[in-house]
Amino acid sequence: MDQPFFMPRPIGPVQDPTKTLRDLICSSDLSFLMEAHDGLSAAIAKQAGFKGLWASGLSISSALGYRDASEASWTELVDVVERVADASGLPILVDGDSGFGNFNNARLLAMKLLKHGGAGVCLEDKGFPKVNSFVGDHHRLADIGEFSGRLKAIKDTTGNDLVLVARTEALIAGFGLEEALKRADAYADAGADAILIHSRKSDAGEILAFAKQWQKLPLVIVPTKYYRTPVSTYRDADISTVIWANHTMRAAIAGMREVCSRIAAEESIAGVEAEVATLDEVFSLLRYDELALAEDRYLPKQELTGAPR
Repeated sequence: MDQPFFMPRPIGPVQDPTKTLRDLICSSDLSFLMEAHDGLSAAIAKQAGFKGLWASGLSISSALGYRDASEASWTELVDVVERVADASGLPILVDGDSGFGNFNNARLLAMKLLKHGGAGVCLEDKGFPKVNSFVGDHHRLADIGEFSGRLKAIKDTTGNDLVLVARTEALIAGFGLEEALKRADAYADAGADAILIHSRKSDAGEILAFAKQWQKLPLVIVPTKYYRTPVSTYRDADISTVIWANHTMRAAIAGMREVCSRIAAEESIAGVEAEVATLDEVFSLLRYDELALAEDRYLPKQELTGAPR
């Protein structure tokens, strides 16, 4: 009897990731993007049911062993985004930091992301190099006109093929609501598709005040510090998208630290075996079953009568 012919698992209708991301951000329903920093975290986020991903600069830098201070290069970022895209097939909004330089660096980054799996890029209005928003008290903002030029360069280069999110750090830098709104207005005029307003406070008061006055474009937030705010509050404020920005990376740190400490102290893996993912879970997550079927179809059978040759 003939062996059944191996066919790869159907992927379904091919969706335009940029359109999918744009639909998520522009939807009247609140959308959520989950952080991913490598192929494995992307596959896990997809398995959990998320429809879109945030390629976090902090998380990717941390996973590479760098500080989130423009130490990782744009080429390293693009490499990670490609792996995230391959592992998940989900639309990815990429944290492009401040664009890795001037308008020319920003548009080069955007072009490369578009070619390697990015569906959107988010640029923040800081100078280069930048420092993570939650580190220190000195955050130098870019000139409004110069940053608008970075946004225009990306829009002129990629058009509607890449979702462009402009992130203002005005509140992070200690400026008030008026400055944040002025900058957001300018970035909307420069061609941004959405505005991300960021805060380092433990309550959402200044974010909600911004949302109350902002009407022009979809609004994206990152509630890392004001995490106790109920999601219903964001819906009531007509916020478009919430980014869970760094939690798989932080969960990985906590889990790996615990396991490494236990194994070092106990000099055994017996005590932690029940607390870590099984190998079968790993194999299932990364679709080893498809690899086995492919091997059955395409590799010659090995005779077991002697040593391998």
